[in-house]
Amino acid sequence: MRKALRWLLALTVLIGTLSTAATAGAATAARPEANTADIKDRLLAIPGMTLIQEKPFTGYRYFVLNYTQPIDHRHPSKGTFQQRITVLHKDVSRPTVFYTSGYNVSTTPSRREPTQIVDGNQVSMEYRFFTPSRPDPADWTKLDIWQAASDQHRIFKALKSVYTGNWLATGGSKGGMTATYYERFYPHDMNGVVAYVAPNDVVNDEDSAYDRFFANVGTKECRDRLNAVQREALVRREPLEKKYAQYAADNGYTFTTIGSLDKAYEAVVLDYVWGFWQYSLLKDCDTIPANAATATDDEIWNSVDTISGFSAYADQGLEPYTPYYYQAGTQLGAPTIHFPGIEKNLIRYGYQPPRNFVPSSIPMRWQPGVMRDVDTWVRHHARHMLFVYGQNDPWGSERFRPGAGARDSYVFTAPGLNHGANVAGLVPDEKALATARILEWAGVASSAVRADPSAAKPLARHDSRLDVRDVEREPALRP
Repeated sequence: MRKALRWLLALTVLIGTLSTAATAGAATAARPEANTADIKDRLLAIPGMTLIQEKPFTGYRYFVLNYTQPIDHRHPSKGTFQQRITVLHKDVSRPTVFYTSGYNVSTTPSRREPTQIVDGNQVSMEYRFFTPSRPDPADWTKLDIWQAASDQHRIFKALKSVYTGNWLATGGSKGGMTATYYERFYPHDMNGVVAYVAPNDVVNDEDSAYDRFFANVGTKECRDRLNAVQREALVRREPLEKKYAQYAADNGYTFTTIGSLDKAYEAVVLDYVWGFWQYSLLKDCDTIPANAATATDDEIWNSVDTISGFSAYADQGLEPYTPYYYQAGTQLGAPTIHFPGIEKNLIRYGYQPPRNFVPSSIPMRWQPGVMRDVDTWVRHHARHMLFVYGQNDPWGSERFRPGAGARDSYVFTAPGLNHGANVAGLVPDEKALATARILEWAGVASSAVRADPSAAKPLARHDSRLDVRDVEREPALRP
């Protein structure tokens, strides 16, 4: 009986202690001024967070960090890996933008467009399996869109205690896809999503939208120039492949993964027209040889190399992008287009499948229905989502389209722009509306903006050192 009373007394004291601690914690959270610890100390107090480097930047604190993540979020006990993130810290009272490119994370301070619009903090995440954020050994079956979304979810939960304001997710291209998948699986984390130039390959085997795009994009004169150079590069395959072999030898390039220099050569050439429209503007057609038939071999080579990059399908060019090609061949899908202006005998392989770009030692299995699930969710359940596309970007041929079930969600197209399309490039009315919605979702829209979206403008001035406006370029046919 005495032991029971002592146990009951101890339990009462423990409950009282926890209650007091909870009350104190609530009081601290209610009084932000009580959180007086340095931001670096607060970040490093998060379990699993370690500092790689702090870099000075005027007006901000910038941290490169590692965060411990489960290899498998369904079975957290089965090992961990270190995932790189960066934090561009302005003030804990400001909203926070969660950015990912869907590839590696840059360790140079930069500010994405929504971060400038809301004048906020920015957390950037390296996508799992892009080195060095890769488990060792790598179980490639744990590289899928749900696992990656769960990475973001854990980072958000860990940092929400520090950055308590509204959060927006954003990213361009594969990063825009990533932001969309994150919203699909964890729709209650973010207050809004701004997805730039995000492809949406719902049916992997049906790619006619791309053929229609290439038949009409730009002007006939520009299309004819590009098609002629691409064809000429195939006509002159023998002499240009000799040049390619010397180029590969000089740079130590090998072709084990794709299988041969010939396959790599054709892959680079077939990327040429796509690569031009993805990264160039209509005015850049002046840089394309006007008469391919009379151009020198060097002129054809230089034009293809400038746009497609002859290193792209060498082992050394493919290796950093193995995680992307693995995902393209298992869940994301990959486009296939036709070349009606090129004789069939000039094309030996056509657009090659992602399997050809991943080492054969890594098993791959296509998972049907994954993209259909996301597309259906966006059509019926999207909330506070903004999709921005470029008129002349091939990747926008298959895009996300919020349907009747969506609320406060938008799709805008920037006229004449490519894979670098952004809110700033929209027509004035759409630019103002998009800016106003971003400010509203971030919780920083003024009463004037709420009353009249045309009054909406970015809250932070443009900073040429910070504000990234160039297209996010990934060599070869990659979003």
